[in-house]
Amino acid sequence: MFEEELDDSSVLDVLDKQIVHGLVTDARIPFARLGAILGVSEQTVARRYRSLRTRGMIHVAGQVNTVPLGQPRWVMRITSTPAKAVALAESLARVPELSWVSLLTSGFEIMCAGRTRSIERRDELLLRVIPRASSVVGLTVHEVMRQFPFPEEWPRYDRFFTAEQLRELGPRPPMWEPVGPETQVTLSREDEAMMAILARDGRAPYARLAAATGWSATRVARRMSELIESGVLYFDLDFALQLMGYTCRAVLWMRVDPARLEEVGKAISEHSEVAYLAAITGPANLTASLVCRDNAHLYRYVTERLGALPGIRDIEVTTALRVFKQSQTLVDAQKLAVLP
Repeated sequence: MFEEELDDSSVLDVLDKQIVHGLVTDARIPFARLGAILGVSEQTVARRYRSLRTRGMIHVAGQVNTVPLGQPRWVMRITSTPAKAVALAESLARVPELSWVSLLTSGFEIMCAGRTRSIERRDELLLRVIPRASSVVGLTVHEVMRQFPFPEEWPRYDRFFTAEQLRELGPRPPMWEPVGPETQVTLSREDEAMMAILARDGRAPYARLAAATGWSATRVARRMSELIESGVLYFDLDFALQLMGYTCRAVLWMRVDPARLEEVGKAISEHSEVAYLAAITGPANLTASLVCRDNAHLYRYVTERLGALPGIRDIEVTTALRVFKQSQTLVDAQKLAVLP
């Protein structure tokens, strides 16, 4: 039942879905290679990709994973004065270190994810900038202890490929896991210039990146591979979910028996509705981001799928009234001000 509910509307045809899955697996896959796997021309893949971008259906963004840089990721829940909640969310969406900025259905709580490059910048945001905003009346910060990998990334389109096509496409790079302080990476000025462009366009051509860094295209490609292998650089796809027929986004805050946290996390990572899953610090020790068709679908998921899992003691369900920013994409492209 749940797989049927997550089957997309006719907005995307099978070829669109195959292209999306190819990009989810390898965001910078050459269109010629993807076309060869799919049995279509390079020009067809490029044309379809441009159409998806022009319609606002997808956006490929290069992201910086701050864990290899020695800084953890965190999730914030910010309580605002109701009259100023929208203005605050708009302002938070403009902060480069913050992503997934959403106003929850309470109308006065904002949730966002954060990652900073340094302790100083983290402290500036969490101890000074955000708490001192006049509209902020409460702030809770949860540090991410472990992000659970998925056997297949959302929107889970590998069913539109044959087994041979999947083998040719290859697996998505495994999620990077820290193994010690010796894994920390230092970014150069040229690295930062390259990543700034990739944040805006994850498929920016090597020639453009070379011009920004002063390197050759060959050196850019080599350095990009090194940063991906180190876990510092990864690629995300933002989706226009409502255009795809998904009207309900929800975040779950779960209290799970500690001895069963890994077991429950691995079980939930198999669920098609789940787009993000992490063990966190705080009163709740597991959080999940869901994509559902509607509230009825959300209700069935919580009661039937999660309700059947042993070890979950309590679940708080929060839904998004409005999304202002996804990974790096401003959903509302207004010109936004500083924190009110």
